[in-house]
Amino acid sequence: MIANVNLILFIAEAIGYFTLMVTLLHFRARIGIGIFLTALGVMHFMETYLAAVFYVELPFGIVSPGSSVFFTGKLMMILMLYLQEDAAVVRQPIYGLFIGNLLTVAIAWIVQWHAPLQLTPDTVPSDAFLKEMGWLMLWGTAILYLDAIGIILLYERLGGYLRQRPVLRFMICGFVMLTFDQIAFFGALHYSVGVPVAAFWGGWKAKMLAVCIYTVLFAIYEKWIGHAVTTSSVRPIGDIFSDLTFRERYNDLLSRTGRDVLTGLYDRTRMELEAPVMIRESLRQGQSATVMILDADHFKNVNDVFGHLQGDDVLRAIAARLGTILRAGDRVFRFGGEEFVAICPLTDQAEGLRLAERLRWTIENSVSTPDGKPVTISIGVATATEDGDVFTAILSSADERLYQAKKNGRNCVFGRSGVHEFTVAG
Repeated sequence: MIANVNLILFIAEAIGYFTLMVTLLHFRARIGIGIFLTALGVMHFMETYLAAVFYVELPFGIVSPGSSVFFTGKLMMILMLYLQEDAAVVRQPIYGLFIGNLLTVAIAWIVQWHAPLQLTPDTVPSDAFLKEMGWLMLWGTAILYLDAIGIILLYERLGGYLRQRPVLRFMICGFVMLTFDQIAFFGALHYSVGVPVAAFWGGWKAKMLAVCIYTVLFAIYEKWIGHAVTTSSVRPIGDIFSDLTFRERYNDLLSRTGRDVLTGLYDRTRMELEAPVMIRESLRQGQSATVMILDADHFKNVNDVFGHLQGDDVLRAIAARLGTILRAGDRVFRFGGEEFVAICPLTDQAEGLRLAERLRWTIENSVSTPDGKPVTISIGVATATEDGDVFTAILSSADERLYQAKKNGRNCVFGRSGVHEFTVAG
């Protein structure tokens, strides 16, 4: 009578485990695959513990539910994850379980060096459990690693013979790998905790029964559930993690909108939105605002001689240097090609010219072509309100002065009064 009740409970545990885990796997697109992976790994210690000390009687022998139901289920879930995803995903729990379990054993070993306190008269601290479970965990981890890789490789190998029979392949893989597991793990149980040999055959039969149950459930899932649409346009579960994730992704998207892919600077579209606002705000405060256009000299030669990839590296280096010299309130944009625009609010013409010369000097002395020759830039500078009180007018004046700087021999700063030269401290 007791054996029959235990059998009913055994089947119920297998069905319950499979239902829960497959539900997490099925809805991974909504809730995230991390929930499935965590649930898969969190029970390993309990499985090992039950396999060592907890046995029940079934009609066909002595069985540990930890080993026969839950460990068998874990291995079949790893195979299902491989079938639903790919090798890149399934290696995560395989390596995670392997490393995590080794870490558990290492921590248990270190803990044994402590001198524990006896908190109550009835509680006597002992590390015997840790010592006993440590070796089982270590051995079980090694076997699990082999089981997980082996069941996937075997499934693929059987594909050459049973390509159109995934359910049969699923069952055969379970039979083979769980037989291997029973032989390997039972040896450790028999040696370390004295589990009787009679439990070997009962455990093996129970694992084969569990494989049959999981195979039937797998077949049902594949036929009626597995191909159902699991994605949804509805937001995921409305918990704090969903809200935080949504906010982080929104802020990240917002920060990257209007960014130039090559240099990471803001692009021309962002400039056309922000620059007029910066100019107006400076004028509202009764201050000037300076606009610079910077152009890399003879940049076409860099692309022609060294190739566009090397040219891209030069542009990135220029952008990086501009960011180190310009002030916190300034903003630099990639205008197009090798041209950049800097907006410097609260800055008059004289201060803008000094800043432009520092930029020119810095680029010449810190950026070079692949053959070591310095890269130079020409800069046109215009200021509100002397050159206009709207951004487009100021930009047009700066553009004209950039043209004059190039006519003047390049590698110079050109302002309202012509070429300006300053001594810049290194």
